[in-house]
Amino acid sequence: MVDTKVGGKKAVHSAQAPAALGPYSQAVVAGQTVYLSGQLGLDPASGTLVVGVEAQTHQAFRNLRAVAQAAGGDLDDFVKVTVLLADINDFARVNEIMASYFTPPYPARATYQVAALPKAAALEVEAVLFLG
Repeated sequence: MVDTKVGGKKAVHSAQAPAALGPYSQAVVAGQTVYLSGQLGLDPASGTLVVGVEAQTHQAFRNLRAVAQAAGGDLDDFVKVTVLLADINDFARVNEIMASYFTPPYPARATYQVAALPKAAALEVEAVLFLG
């Protein structure tokens, strides 16, 4: 659901995804573009991190889907995805799982290994989608 509108941008909130961990929106709509904040593999019901990189990857994409749907889109509307990994050795498995959530044409993507993520997560995924 789109919550608030200020100066041409609208905040998006989905109860089907974890609440923001800080002072930010789950997503912001600006025109026909939606900027989705990074999602961890947090279970939205409990707020706890699911166990293992594979489970976290699936949960992060389910969370992104919930926020995208609240904004009026879906995963197939993603134009850019950024994946942050605590361990780059997880790249191949995360890549395989990510492929199961999208159909061609796939979104553009960047993947980085980072020193640490909130809640000691294995990965965080953020995205941009186009509602046009």
